[in-house]
Amino acid sequence: MVSLNNVRLDHVISFGDAIFAFSITFIAISIEIPNLPSNLSEAEVTNRLFELIPQFEIYFASFAVIGIFWIKYHLIFNKIRDSQSVMLWLNLLYLFFVTLISFGTALRFENNYVSTFALYALILTATSVLLSLIWIHALRYNLLKDDNMTLRQKKLYILQGIIPAVIFAGSIGIALINMQIASYVWILIIPFQIIFKKRTSLS
Repeated sequence: MVSLNNVRLDHVISFGDAIFAFSITFIAISIEIPNLPSNLSEAEVTNRLFELIPQFEIYFASFAVIGIFWIKYHLIFNKIRDSQSVMLWLNLLYLFFVTLISFGTALRFENNYVSTFALYALILTATSVLLSLIWIHALRYNLLKDDNMTLRQKKLYILQGIIPAVIFAGSIGIALINMQIASYVWILIIPFQIIFKKRTSLS
């Protein structure tokens, strides 16, 4: 295995930021531009624009998810003082799944099957779990900057990856009944993040 022990942590974080920026940009350019010939009436143009609403719903959900992953990524790495080979390999795997989020979004733009939704949800589940694994590894090998963190705070940081993973995985079962509701279930992650921030600041 290639050793990454000499990679500076600020370079790791900068690389992660670039991956997140790429993923969001790729999602934006995946939105299908409607064909609007000059002979269309205003009503027809409006109708074609309204047809894009499902795509923008998917785009908004994906943008929000990537944004939350980016925030959580920095919350964790702001607590880590040094790089370590295994943790950096976990980080690369995590960023690999972040890039797959844009692939899953593009796939969802093209069709509305339960199988593609399930694949997308599995990508998000794996991404969430990997973020928790990075944190667990940092705890295990004493890579944290702050030695004064309470045990409760450390556990809350683990939960910030596990609970979204449960939500994403659970949405697959809901999708078998109703795809629209399954997508909206992901919104539960936002209040969870607010609660998480309050609980960690009070601990």
